[in-house]
Amino acid sequence: MHILFLTDNFPPESNAPANRTYEHAIRWVESGNKVTVITCAPNFPSGKVFPGYRNRWYQREEMNGIQVVRVKTYITANERFLRRIVDYMSFMVTGTIAALIQKKPDVIVATSPQFFCGIAGMIAATLRSKRFVVEIRDLWPDSIVALGMMQRSPGIRFLEWLERLLYKRADSIVVVTEAFKRVISERCAEPGKIEVVLNGVDTTKFFPAERNEELRTSIGLQGKFVVAYIGTHGLAHNLSTVVESARKLAHNPNIAFLLIGTGADYAQIAETIKMYELDNVILLGQQPRERIPDYLRLCDVSLITLRDTEVFTTVIPSKIFECMGVGVPVITSVPDGELTRIVKDRRCGVCIPPESPDEMADAIQMLADNPRQLAEYRENSMSASKHYSRDRLAQQMLSVMTATSLQDDPVKIST
Repeated sequence: MHILFLTDNFPPESNAPANRTYEHAIRWVESGNKVTVITCAPNFPSGKVFPGYRNRWYQREEMNGIQVVRVKTYITANERFLRRIVDYMSFMVTGTIAALIQKKPDVIVATSPQFFCGIAGMIAATLRSKRFVVEIRDLWPDSIVALGMMQRSPGIRFLEWLERLLYKRADSIVVVTEAFKRVISERCAEPGKIEVVLNGVDTTKFFPAERNEELRTSIGLQGKFVVAYIGTHGLAHNLSTVVESARKLAHNPNIAFLLIGTGADYAQIAETIKMYELDNVILLGQQPRERIPDYLRLCDVSLITLRDTEVFTTVIPSKIFECMGVGVPVITSVPDGELTRIVKDRRCGVCIPPESPDEMADAIQMLADNPRQLAEYRENSMSASKHYSRDRLAQQMLSVMTATSLQDDPVKIST
């Protein structure tokens, strides 16, 4: 089967969407399928094209058997919302054109959260009379309203119309949480065409191992109880809670905070740390994807934070599965929902309310003072990882695409 996959994030970018698509695609290739990925020049999150690449109209490369087609887009940093919309729409145009000229795909797949990518896949599939699968990893436009990027307006209503159209035209819909399935089922999509394929972890890369003591010493973490946040420093993540909890624990020289990543809030976080002179916080910025397992193994506990808004009850940040892979307990500071259910069911960490620095500081201190409880969470975390292996989840999604491609020829729909 030839899978034509549209996504605007792909390695060498190292965010969750890029990792999920790549780790699935490489397994589809290994099982005998042809995979062509249409994406843009790597630039996330800084808006600067990575070394070795150019923002050209059309370029091809091969990455571990995956055929990668990169198209030209308007490039901007992951900061200003209106510019990012222009970025997304430019990929919709150039991605659609590129999808129309690829040879003999059996199924066309497009992934969100920026659903203009989904619209590109929908248009290409309609014009080519191919079966179409849309993967929903975030609920647009709900999330942009929840984050205050846009208010209720004719623009939001137009996006909601596009959302319903996308769900209607898709032959199959893949979502990453059960909550997404419930929401989309209520928005005019037939429940029978929605499949849940959770995020997961590549256990060939994220597995328990000895800490890299040389790395630990080079950062200045020797002898410390290490609390880490590894991921996007974005508007959704409310890292001010982490910084404030670090302030509350600044009196304890044995606890150190490690922040790795970048994003729209990175500069503000760095400025706040400097203003409060927090010597217990180490800010490393973006790190190569291949080094993340080593950094995770340095940690005693990992933080997962989100803002206190209802839409985030439906999400499961993929970092939870990477923590499981290496056996790191978590403290979640998120609205009670899909993620907290997993943590409680698997007994792999502590759940506290979002935007609660006092409770975060108390939870960190409790785990630092209770090595037996920490060891139990660590053991449970490692045991849980096998349920979320990328091998199993990639096969699950492949089954959805195969079944979709074998359906009767799609009826051409006028637009």
